[in-house]
Amino acid sequence: MNDDDDERAVFIGFEAVSDAKVLIISIAARQAGMHPQTLRQYDRMGLVQPGRTSGGGRRYSERDVALLREVQRLSQEEGVNLAGIKRIIELEGLVGDLRQRVAELEDELIRTRTRLAQMEATGFPRRDLVPTNQHPTALVVWRPSQK
Repeated sequence: MNDDDDERAVFIGFEAVSDAKVLIISIAARQAGMHPQTLRQYDRMGLVQPGRTSGGGRRYSERDVALLREVQRLSQEEGVNLAGIKRIIELEGLVGDLRQRVAELEDELIRTRTRLAQMEATGFPRRDLVPTNQHPTALVVWRPSQK
């Protein structure tokens, strides 16, 4: 690897690719530029998980084919071993999940801030009902009334 390769980012994104599991193994292998036996091996290793027919035949999606191409690129061009590629795929999935969660939390924060601003605009909480000058060391003595 040269200095230019050290700065290359690895990102596996397939948002615009179909998830429909419709391709038989021979077609998927041809589209990915691989031998069908390689796809079977990658399936056993957990690199790519094709769908299964009721008879047990493998069915691949366009997303799976794109992932197979990326596996091949990482292996042949970047020199990453298959265990490393599997870890990269797992981490990319985790990053995607975390990005989605961050987006959800940002949306929730915006909704919460909007609601708080609306409540403050209506005068809530009323400062005259909530004492703000309390001393945390004050002692309050309660004496029940005598009947």
